[in-house]
Amino acid sequence: MNIIVDSACDYKNEMVTSGMLLEYAPLCLQIDDAQYVDDDNLDMDKYLTAMESSKVAVRTAAPSPELFLEHIKNAAGSVFAVTISKQLSASYQNALLAKQMYLDDIGEKFIHVFDSMSASVGETLVALKIDELLKIKMPDTEIVDKVTGFINNMRTYFVLEKYDNLVKNGRVNPYIAKLASFLSIRPICAAEDGKVVMVDKARGTVKAMQKLVNIIINEKLDFENRTLAISHVRCKEKALAFRDEILKHVPFRDSLVVEMGGLCTTYAERNGLIVTY
Repeated sequence: MNIIVDSACDYKNEMVTSGMLLEYAPLCLQIDDAQYVDDDNLDMDKYLTAMESSKVAVRTAAPSPELFLEHIKNAAGSVFAVTISKQLSASYQNALLAKQMYLDDIGEKFIHVFDSMSASVGETLVALKIDELLKIKMPDTEIVDKVTGFINNMRTYFVLEKYDNLVKNGRVNPYIAKLASFLSIRPICAAEDGKVVMVDKARGTVKAMQKLVNIIINEKLDFENRTLAISHVRCKEKALAFRDEILKHVPFRDSLVVEMGGLCTTYAERNGLIVTY
């Protein structure tokens, strides 16, 4: 059994050392004439510096169908792929193409592609859920049903300092970026049906984060059965403090804090936070 993710999935290496078979299909990033592969070799400090000094939008390219196909070929047994929201990238469609290429040209294999309808640690939580169900030897079709329900019930929020790259790449309404640059207003955004939408706003980051804590508290979900996951761009202390504040009020089963890789850093930008549960 293998799990394939694209590089919008942010995780710590220790998450995949306990028998979790995780394959990684990196996106490609381009700033001006320089190209970067979004994998473990990406120098994030140099990448951030190049991104922040460039006057043009970063261009991103999803993993090709051929790259997904290679991972499927190398997998022993069933394959579950998880991608960033299809509203944000062609990664999901390319993974589906790879599945069809394998079935048409090579043979039968159980392959399912999940649209995480999220990004970053949202994708991470989906991969961890698949791994949890694989370890109890749940049948493949039941895993699909369980994980689809998990995705549909997942919540993802964004508190970013800037939304410029999201706007430049057509991923979010320009009005949100204008708010973020006006008098320190911080939009609070959510993933709804895989799209980034604004759900509230506040003056300054501290007030925005407190508003988000209140939003989470008032959702009254089955928190004791959920993991709180937070990813950040070069602001670990802020992420940890935010996690601690949430956990004072909400009884999550577990929590994790990770740093974003290249793709999500591109859109969240420095000091950005993504919260999923």
